[in-house]
Amino acid sequence: MSILHGWVARIRLWKMQRSADALCGSAITPVKVMRTVELKFEASKEKGKVSALLMRPEAATHLLVLGHGASTNMRHPTIAAIAEALAKSGIATFRYNFPYSEHGTARNSAAICIETIRNAVRAASKAVPDLPLLAGGHSFGGRMTTTAQSEESLENVKGLVLFSFPLHLPGRPDTKRAEHLSKIKVPMLFLSGTRDELATLDLLKPAIKQLGRRAKLHTIDTANHSYKILKRTRTSTEDVFDEMARVAADWAAKII
Repeated sequence: MSILHGWVARIRLWKMQRSADALCGSAITPVKVMRTVELKFEASKEKGKVSALLMRPEAATHLLVLGHGASTNMRHPTIAAIAEALAKSGIATFRYNFPYSEHGTARNSAAICIETIRNAVRAASKAVPDLPLLAGGHSFGGRMTTTAQSEESLENVKGLVLFSFPLHLPGRPDTKRAEHLSKIKVPMLFLSGTRDELATLDLLKPAIKQLGRRAKLHTIDTANHSYKILKRTRTSTEDVFDEMARVAADWAAKII
């Protein structure tokens, strides 16, 4: 009888462990699968191919073609942090180099940069044909994207997401860089820090307000052009990149 009782006890223990494992398993959120692919596409006939990085999270809802800042590249910490935060919010990104950042040369002409953006949009759409397409970028990458869109609509792009749109040079307040925005017909989202030295709010707010309902401005408390914050005076505890990604995902869901 003691042997029988021993086996019964073991069976009961095994069942208890299985039940506990099942409960624990149901409480754990599954890890989202992230697919990251490096590829190349032809930026222009003159400058040849450049690199791109496609980051697609599981159950992505949109694809954002993302240009980098003027003196950086697609692997710069700022653009990488933007892409990673967007991925957590369900937005895939296709970030790319301009020819000058790919080859380490002087900055290309606006025409070459615009051609690169158009080809990046086509390459992204070909790589991920099943997701609604957005375009934009950080600083220079965003400004060149709006310029391209104002001249001729980017193929299949449903909206523009602009991180730290550079309205003017530091210490030289002006709104000339906003003049072309009135020609853009797709929705635009501007994500700008309240301390952005390249877009003072006294100029940025009225410039965006003139665009009407197709443009939205979301300000990031105490953030500068690179999204560095003042921890002592910032009221929100949310990470700035997570905040922007959350806002971008909500905005994208409403426009598409």
